[in-house]
Amino acid sequence: MKREVKFSLVFRDMWQSAGKYQPRVDQLVKVAPAIIRMGCFDRVETNGGGFEQVNLLYGENPNKSVRQWTKPFHEAGIQTHMLDRALNGLRMSPCPKDVRKLFYKVKHAQGTDITRIFCGLNDPRNVIPSIQYAKEAGMIAQASLCITYSPIHTVEYYVNLAKTFIEAGADEICLKDMAGIGRPVSLGKIVEGIKALRKDIVIQYHSHAGPGFNMASILEVAKAGCDYIDTGMSPLSWGTGHADIIAVQEMLKDAGFQVKEINMEAYMEARTLIQEMYDDFLGYYIPALNHINNSLLVKPGLPGGMMGSLMTDLEDNLKSLNKWKVKNNQPELTTDQLLVKLFDEVAYVWPKVGYPCLVTPFSQYVKNLALMNVIQMEKGKARWSMIADNIWDMILGKSGQLPGPVAQELVDMAKAEGREFETQDPQSYYPDKLDDFRKEMQENGWELGEDDEELFELAMHPEQYRAYKSGKAKADFEKDLAERKAKKNAPAAGAELPKSIKVSVEGQTYEVRISYDQEAPAATQATQTAAPAGEGTDVLAPLEGKFYLVKDNSEVAKKVGDTVQPGDTLGYIEAMKTFNAIKAEFAGTLTAILANSGDSVEEDDAIFKIAKN
Repeated sequence: MKREVKFSLVFRDMWQSAGKYQPRVDQLVKVAPAIIRMGCFDRVETNGGGFEQVNLLYGENPNKSVRQWTKPFHEAGIQTHMLDRALNGLRMSPCPKDVRKLFYKVKHAQGTDITRIFCGLNDPRNVIPSIQYAKEAGMIAQASLCITYSPIHTVEYYVNLAKTFIEAGADEICLKDMAGIGRPVSLGKIVEGIKALRKDIVIQYHSHAGPGFNMASILEVAKAGCDYIDTGMSPLSWGTGHADIIAVQEMLKDAGFQVKEINMEAYMEARTLIQEMYDDFLGYYIPALNHINNSLLVKPGLPGGMMGSLMTDLEDNLKSLNKWKVKNNQPELTTDQLLVKLFDEVAYVWPKVGYPCLVTPFSQYVKNLALMNVIQMEKGKARWSMIADNIWDMILGKSGQLPGPVAQELVDMAKAEGREFETQDPQSYYPDKLDDFRKEMQENGWELGEDDEELFELAMHPEQYRAYKSGKAKADFEKDLAERKAKKNAPAAGAELPKSIKVSVEGQTYEVRISYDQEAPAATQATQTAAPAGEGTDVLAPLEGKFYLVKDNSEVAKKVGDTVQPGDTLGYIEAMKTFNAIKAEFAGTLTAILANSGDSVEEDDAIFKIAKN
């Protein structure tokens, strides 16, 4: 009898690997019946890391999305699964233990069957508690091996890691080849080794198409005993995404495996609906390069899920860098030039920070560190001159144990700055916080939600949830989308571009000004005004991004009149999913805060004024 290999459609990751946003709930519900009728999927990835955060960013309630999106699959007998960042839950940064526990209760109640737990450091201390919390909540706990290629990450390393997770109670194992750089033969050996440990353990393989290995890898893992294969579908397959279900199904059928047939009429219907979503608004956040396979990705090993947003972010970084170059009479860089410099720097930085697997959040940390190095060196400054606090947390061991040693030059920098390397359980640094968030909801008159899901959302994504509740998130998104549409559909030269749009947010109408390349950025809502300027020296934004006074509830925001000392943190620029501190360079009194929390700022914008003592 032929051995059966089953398929999962990674619908969430298809979008995340292509661009910045996910479909709206009405679009998701519309496409679900066609996916079901395709008849080839036993599993569908419906939500998880990134999904809920981006829903909040464009003003939609993610809890309602998850409930409505998972429902038709349950009714059809198809399992739903999600991506879970272990210590980080669904976000970039670590979260408290009580929030982690609530996470699984909420997601199971909303209709998610399987949680794919991963830690980019492959630190069992981060993964094993999530296995336990998920099982207690009634979910299937799928523990991931984050796959990369380095002198440390050997076949033996991964088989031993799987053994640890299985002994800790993992129901399934996922080979999470998030950059698609796992070598096919080695991946087959890893699957063989895990099946030798326990023949009946379910193994699922996830890979990205970008570097070019993944079709060969899929065949090798299937031959070695893999049970489920993650696939994508057109028009979001290949490139920085995943192999298309049609090609994978045909390859495995030819190799002698039992696989389900594809209802091509339903495939074409789903494909058409996905294209409609693309044309509606999602395509404005999908760079053309993300449709192309690129073997240059073998060297830096950046994951497909991050490449989706990287190319969008890189547009802003390049624009900002080139503005500086023009001011300083230097030749501008092209996107390709910056990309190659970035890839080379990632390959340089990665071993020096201890070979963390390049997956969220550590892929972003390594990429951001590399990009900051490139930008600073392009401006004639030193490498390592800008390292965000959460990147330091990774280097110092606060996020978990790095697989390899940290370079001596970074060890010396840490000591010079008074930073200490840590060996404690990472969870110990992040105490319980749910009571604080519950109090905030009560004070604001916000409902806790069915199964405490709204409480969970605030606790998991505080800044994004507050922006969603205030309407600022939707207004910011509508403004940005209007600008992108206007630029793409620009009229003939000399014609006047639209200067404003009206946005309706929870019954209130705002007029939002649209700005173009060289124009000064405008306030997001009509109600926003900058703080009045005081006397003193300007403190400039070190890079482009969103400004925040604090990065979480544990901090107290600086206010006008506060005395500051050199090195004090004044606020943060959130860029590329990390918070970069704005620090005082001299002692003085804070006389003005020139931006509102959540405002978009450009590099060298004045953010504070400080009167020197």
